[in-house]
Amino acid sequence: MPTLIQKLYQTCKEVFSDSMPGTVPPPADVERVRSVLDSMNPIDVGLSPDMPCFKSTEARANPPVTYIHLHECDNFSMGIFCLPQNAVIPLHNHPGMTVFSKILFGSTHIKSYDWADVHGGADETLTPSSSDYRPRKIELAKVKTDTVYTAPCNTSILYPAEGGNMHRLIALTPSIVLDVLGPPYCDLEGRPCTYYSSFPYASFSGGAKLFDGDTEGYEWLEEREKPEDFIVVGAKYKGPKFVEN
Repeated sequence: MPTLIQKLYQTCKEVFSDSMPGTVPPPADVERVRSVLDSMNPIDVGLSPDMPCFKSTEARANPPVTYIHLHECDNFSMGIFCLPQNAVIPLHNHPGMTVFSKILFGSTHIKSYDWADVHGGADETLTPSSSDYRPRKIELAKVKTDTVYTAPCNTSILYPAEGGNMHRLIALTPSIVLDVLGPPYCDLEGRPCTYYSSFPYASFSGGAKLFDGDTEGYEWLEEREKPEDFIVVGAKYKGPKFVEN
């Protein structure tokens, strides 16, 4: 009987075999990937909460995140993030991607956004509500999720234009997150990872106007460089073997 990690790889290979950026797999295929991930736990990838990477030796607010590479090809990627307590994966996007995230262990706060339905879109002439303002491009987004997920829990799925395509993760306890991206990031194909800072809606006046007129749950997102305190270190996968064919 194949291991669950082998089953996940094979399912992803079939589901994403003909995928194009921005194209969501059919619902039945999405369910196939979700079903495999929902059945997985840390032992299925050879991990446990007592691993050294979860024990931060420094009292710091944002300890390094460990990333374990599983697979990457043109159509999809698989990888695992090991987050010590208080680790943060800063707000970032997933351009043209369908992304499955399964928390295998721990409690993680996830806040996610989708771009808002507005008149006009981005506005570079927004008026600040405070005096320490510099001109910049900002776009309006609606909060999709602002929730703590604790394992065991169902797989989270985000899509190219909905489901919380931009998200931030904060580990409230040591956490393990298994990610599947289809297709993966690729700068040359126009899918770079973009980071954002968020601001309350009331921080700016004027600008984009909402179609529904309700400002509840909306925030402004500004593109930024990758945060300097976001440190990711690589680690070798030592879990059950799977064949990449």
